[in-house]
Amino acid sequence: MVFHLDKCIGCHTCSVACKNVWTDREGTEYMWWNNVETKPGTGYPTKWEDQEAYKGGWKTDGEKLELRSTSKRKIIPNIFHNPSQPSLDDYYEPWTYRYEDLFNAPEGDDQPIARPISMITGEPIEIEAGPNWDDDLGGSEVYAANDPNLDVLSDEQRQQMTAIERMVMFYLPRICNHCLNPSCVASCPSGAMYKRGEDGIVLINQDRCRAWRSCISACPYKKTYYNWSTGKSEKCILCFPRLESGQAPACFHSCVGRIRYLGNVLYDADLIEQAAKRPDDELVEAQREMILDPNDPKVIAEAKRCGIPDGVIETAQKSPVYRFAIEWKLGLPLHVEYRTFPMLFYVPPLLPVMSISDGDLVRSDVDDLFADIEKARAPISYLGELFAAGNDGKVRYALRKQLAVRIWRRHVTVGDITLEAAQLALNEADCSPEQADEIFRLTALATWDDRFVIPPFQREMAMEMMTDPHEHRASAGFGFREAPARS
Repeated sequence: MVFHLDKCIGCHTCSVACKNVWTDREGTEYMWWNNVETKPGTGYPTKWEDQEAYKGGWKTDGEKLELRSTSKRKIIPNIFHNPSQPSLDDYYEPWTYRYEDLFNAPEGDDQPIARPISMITGEPIEIEAGPNWDDDLGGSEVYAANDPNLDVLSDEQRQQMTAIERMVMFYLPRICNHCLNPSCVASCPSGAMYKRGEDGIVLINQDRCRAWRSCISACPYKKTYYNWSTGKSEKCILCFPRLESGQAPACFHSCVGRIRYLGNVLYDADLIEQAAKRPDDELVEAQREMILDPNDPKVIAEAKRCGIPDGVIETAQKSPVYRFAIEWKLGLPLHVEYRTFPMLFYVPPLLPVMSISDGDLVRSDVDDLFADIEKARAPISYLGELFAAGNDGKVRYALRKQLAVRIWRRHVTVGDITLEAAQLALNEADCSPEQADEIFRLTALATWDDRFVIPPFQREMAMEMMTDPHEHRASAGFGFREAPARS
């Protein structure tokens, strides 16, 4: 998956679509499998990026790879008390409104109001937090100021980010990353969590789930949740019943800004362990090295030898994810230092600054534009902490290429930038005119088929496809059903 952050408008349509389809049941009121955060901000649940407190993901000394949250020694004690697990206060207490107070109130001189009612206790509550409480930097002195990623900035940079004339914010939509090396799967004592071999979607077998909740602590992105009504864990299932019928997931399909891209990639699973042991600043490249070129004859031959169908290989060759993340190197994984190798890549936000301030003048000439990219946008070190484990060069490369594409298209469509200046910008950003046009088309003019390249699902190979996907749509991945039998 790829989310293009320069296109996200923070409308939360994706969140509402997911909520209406999957988490409108008892016990799921507080769950948002898809949520949109404002950065800088503490996010949902509060300060989920603080792994000193939550202990999610993996840690390594270069030789051994271990879960932060649990081990054979910690499993039994953590049943009774798990200090790393988020509480309901870290999420928020979900509420609704007592609307009959509006409709049935007796006539009076004052305006009746609908009181907020807890969806868990049914009692009136005072609302203190919500899933997007820091939306658009709301309460920035409380929320944005406590963003853990700001720790890498100097005091001067932090002050600049909150100065009115330089206020920086952007939206960060989040779903389950369906990681290559999922710590939630590794932590489950009952083996209920698994990564599907046919498509890589991470699911929870509800028949085997015993509510240990190790997955919640182990997931560094906090995208596994506990259903207090059923006593089972639940998470995003990437709408696989929709994928099986050729449709995009609900949040992808409903996205107003068309920021979302979906496609399959081929990767070498044998490289995962060694890649996860690499130093932080090498992890982005280590993840890219695991993803194979689907046009390489050797890769194609090996894929066929392993029984991968031709249709899967062909869709991998057309995948927008491969183009953004590997070919163009624009897509970056969120917090790759957690070593789960998320399969959701983000194109970092360039933010709408195209001109250079020069005294009282504002000009759009490109002589010093790449130099000013450091001063005109969110601090590179902040974005590097989010998307490249502190390797600022990866973020700088992606931003320079995006800016070069804008300059090239400005030359093509408006003509106020000379050909020489536009080509110079492309050369400095390691980009050709042909590639710039391809990036522009897939970013701005992509059709549904361009954005969502869904591989054909081989029902005879898939454990979850033994019945009509629409028959168990309301329970697949989190409901109760019989496991498929195999002869």
